[in-house]
Formats: sequence, C-alpha cells, structure tokens
Amino acid sequence: MKMRIVTDAAPAPMPVFSQAVRKGPLLAVSGQGGADPATGAFSSDVAEQTWQTLHNLRAILDAAGSSFEDVIMLRVYLTTRDDFAAMNAVYADFMAEFVPSGILPSRTTVFPALPLPQMLVEIDALAVIE
Repeated sequence: MKMRIVTDAAPAPMPVFSQAVRKGPLLAVSGQGGADPATGAFSSDVAEQTWQTLHNLRAILDAAGSSFEDVIMLRVYLTTRDDFAAMNAVYADFMAEFVPSGILPSRTTVFPALPLPQMLVEIDALAVIE
C-alpha cells in the first residue's frame, strides 16, 4: 500500500506532489529547499539554507517514523558550484550529529537551475524503513 507522508513541520509541497511517499520499506522524500516552514522565507545565505533544508528533510523523515539513519541516498542540487564548500561544511556537521552510526548516505551533487529564484539549494532523500 502506498502512503502519503505530510507534516506541518516542513514547508507544504506544491499541489502536484507529496512531501514524501512510502511504499513498503521505501520512503521517497521530495526535494526540500531552505524555506522556513513557519514563514516561507528563505535566507540569502547558502549555509543557512542548507541547514534549514536538512532540518526540513528531518521533519518529514520524523513524520514517517524514520530518521537520517534510514537514508540511503541524498541528492543535492546547488545553483552554483561556488556554494559547494559552504553547503558541504554544513552538511558534514549535520551528518555528524544526526547519523551517529557514521554510516553516511550515498550522495550526488549537481548544479542546475532551481524552481524558485530564491532557492540556492534543494535536497531529496531515499530511505529504507525496516
């Protein structure tokens, strides 16, 4: 059975997709940006957006009864290669805190244009929940 995962602790998705979908042990979390879920505002700093993006993902994982320990793949989308070092530093700190096993998810980073002009980073996740 396929289930839609929804939480107010992360920004609401556009009406054409879900925050996340679980089918069996697989959980696919839609790309999240750095919008504050309470205000919808974006910081203009990629490090702050990365921190918020990861916390938005974490809120959706929590709503699904999951955590970053269950994540097997993350895809990071950055608008410019110039932001890679700042994003990667925040990412490394976040993973050190929220993946205590030290078994980090696999990851891909690409540099496309993103859906909203204020978005500097977007990250999606694939998790397996046992």
